[in-house]
Amino acid sequence: MRPLLKSWIPQSLRILRSPCRLFHGSSRLFTSQIISYYDSINQCKKELPEYFNFASDVLDEWSQLEKNGRRPANPAFWWVNDEGEEVKWSFEELGFLSRKAANILSEACGLQKGDRVIAVLPRVPEWWLLNVACMRTGIVFIPGTSQLTAKDILYRLQASKAKCIVTNDTLAPAVESVMPDCQFLKSKLIVAKGSRDGWLNLRELFAVTSADHKCVKTKSQDPMLIYFTSGSTGSPKMVVQSHSSYGIGFATSGRHWMDLTPSDIMWNTSDTGWVKAVWSSVFAPWICGSCVFVHNMPQFKPATLSRYPITAFCTAPTAYRMLVQHDLSSYKFMSLKHCLSGGEPLNPEVMAKWKTQTGLDIYEGYGQTETVAICATMKGMKIKPGSLGKAVPPYDVQIIDDHGAILPVGEEGNIAIRIRPTRPFCLFSEYVVVKAFVVLAPAFVSHDPEKLAHELQQHVKKVTAPYKYPRKAIM
Repeated sequence: MRPLLKSWIPQSLRILRSPCRLFHGSSRLFTSQIISYYDSINQCKKELPEYFNFASDVLDEWSQLEKNGRRPANPAFWWVNDEGEEVKWSFEELGFLSRKAANILSEACGLQKGDRVIAVLPRVPEWWLLNVACMRTGIVFIPGTSQLTAKDILYRLQASKAKCIVTNDTLAPAVESVMPDCQFLKSKLIVAKGSRDGWLNLRELFAVTSADHKCVKTKSQDPMLIYFTSGSTGSPKMVVQSHSSYGIGFATSGRHWMDLTPSDIMWNTSDTGWVKAVWSSVFAPWICGSCVFVHNMPQFKPATLSRYPITAFCTAPTAYRMLVQHDLSSYKFMSLKHCLSGGEPLNPEVMAKWKTQTGLDIYEGYGQTETVAICATMKGMKIKPGSLGKAVPPYDVQIIDDHGAILPVGEEGNIAIRIRPTRPFCLFSEYVVVKAFVVLAPAFVSHDPEKLAHELQQHVKKVTAPYKYPRKAIM
């Protein structure tokens, strides 16, 4: 065990050096009222509860089932890296450590419900603890990819008005370089072996912080997550997701697209900065009581699928294209039962080669940061290359023309989600944009307000930065 792990992981947690195959002790048919209840909400058979918190209503419930011997002997979280380090947490241990992290955010960082935290970290266990800790405290979690530049970090800090940022040694200098322009930032947490001037060390704080924490009460529609879009049509927008939209919204896709049960071990290769990480490495597997498997590696290795008892695997089409170029007969995917993909179309040739070499189909899904999974090829459906499957409840998905009229089968158009008369609860809450309110001097009252707004935006771009301007202006 390396010192950096020993310093913050309690002795009760098992740090193993070799993979253990003594899992899947119960049948894959094992299920619980937890997933059935939340799936029924997605299926519009039950009402959305007024109050909901994923940490207390899902994770802590699985912890209790675990204690009562009503969940298979899978870990809840299983992390490995290329240096031979390994971390396994039960749901009980996940709860214990995330309560410590919650107290760190509330006490050492002085954060309160509704405050915002930006986390720019690679695939390290702390990312998952901070995610759950934010749920427990009602703090809004804002993930960011490790590829962000100083300019990107500045934009996100200013736009979100985040009061805390968490990162590692690699990106700490970039954060420090923009600090003078971040008046809202009050605390900085670093995930590192040693201390750094001006930063709180998360691992050191774990050693001295209590795990006695009571989860705050959050309404289903309270904000839980903010993701910045890629900014393909302008500057990145902040997409707000509520406690229920992501916390409950993945119950149906987790159960019927990903085919997850408490006996499963789910490996999703997405980077922590992308939304797919919370889709398939947090909410979908954990609401189903499954184990989240994480391999912190510089590049994808197919040997991971044969070395560890992974039953469900999700990766981008690019990775599948790379995999089928190898002779997969040298690998034995003894436990693998279900394969998933999303993010871009998967060409039929790759699907056919994967099927030939592994005997497994690839089930595609489609969604956006704003929506959770919209369409998917569910388990049991016939695989049709080029098809995204069917709409995932509660969505009603149609193909429409530019005027909003539904098109007949076979015609090309725009993918649309019905939002009236009932807006799907798992749709994002809103885009958050900067809005300027301007009191005009008498000489400008008669001017065209749209032209004035445009001139104001152009002026702000020139004196600040091209992406730092009010998206809306009220004169």
